[in-house]
Amino acid sequence: MPDTRINNITDFYNLSSDAIKDAASKSSTATIAPEHNFGSFLNAAVNQLNETNTYLHKEEEEEIKWALGLTENTHDLAIAQAKAQTSLQYTVQLRDRFVSAYREIMQIQV
Repeated sequence: MPDTRINNITDFYNLSSDAIKDAASKSSTATIAPEHNFGSFLNAAVNQLNETNTYLHKEEEEEIKWALGLTENTHDLAIAQAKAQTSLQYTVQLRDRFVSAYREIMQIQV
């Protein structure tokens, strides 16, 4: 007699019940979607760093233009400074969270 036990909730995908399919998709044994893996998280962090760097360069360019008298538009300078400051604060918070998570992981007793 063949073994007909179900070893994993994802085996229920062949059933037609929407409730079972919904439960299977929310279970801890469900397959992780590719957009939720560590690589995509790391890529998002790197993209955030690149974006912050871009805002900081734009701010510096606006400051140089204003200091050299190439522009008298302080509005663009203020916007560039605000974007750079906000992006840098966000990046620093991300770094702090990463460091905190790393320390917590390193304290786990195996």
